[in-house]
Amino acid sequence: MTTRDLPKAAVPSVLKAVRLLDELAASREALTLGELAVRLDLPKSSTLGLCTSLTVSGLLRRFDDGSYHLGSHLVDLAHAYLSRTDLTREFEQALDTLKVFDEEGAVLAVRDGSDVVYVACRNGSLPVGVTYRIGMRLPVSCTATGKALISTLDDQEIKQLFRGRRLPRLTSKSCRSFAALLDEVHAVREQGYATDNEETRDGMCCIGVPIGDPAGGPALAAVAVSMLKGTGTPRKREQAVGTLQELARMLAHPLKLLR
Repeated sequence: MTTRDLPKAAVPSVLKAVRLLDELAASREALTLGELAVRLDLPKSSTLGLCTSLTVSGLLRRFDDGSYHLGSHLVDLAHAYLSRTDLTREFEQALDTLKVFDEEGAVLAVRDGSDVVYVACRNGSLPVGVTYRIGMRLPVSCTATGKALISTLDDQEIKQLFRGRRLPRLTSKSCRSFAALLDEVHAVREQGYATDNEETRDGMCCIGVPIGDPAGGPALAAVAVSMLKGTGTPRKREQAVGTLQELARMLAHPLKLLR
């Protein structure tokens, strides 16, 4: 959108602040004032003013070395937004209806670029090593929900998503190359579900299923279950896949309405 396209009441400084937040959200590393100024094509003095205002409000965090990243107040805003939607309630009700995953725990995630963002979760009683929370972000390439989500893109779209980037690694078993990730995605399309075999956390395995858009196109979201390595027998995995697919069917319509 160009300046000419903006409504007359739009405040340019607010729009610049949003662009700054978007740049930091897309970066896994904290960025310096100079790096932000270059990315925003703004003078350092203007960028400093934005960073200072956002830091005071809690939307940014300034580190001792002078670099910046997203602040914790954004999590509060995310919680407030999600609490006003029916998404979390729909997820909880679906799990209660199916009477499943009390021990393992389950999550509902959407994709934001090359990350997944958890928009609803229920942590189980098993010590899987990860406590999921709303707003938590993890790499698409390491997670069952992420692989399930990108399986509904075509190969060219996936290549564009990771062009010029190294795949992040959370454990020694995280996917090492784009070619290997693409092989996994092809397998997801064939079998209908994705797996995370200790790629997010040692000792934890996950199964994820995409929630398809009834009108076609990329998945609306994905659901997944986490379990301890060694407890996922073939029969248990088969049951988990079937349950996740049923959960996905139950959530497809509510998700479509909330989009």
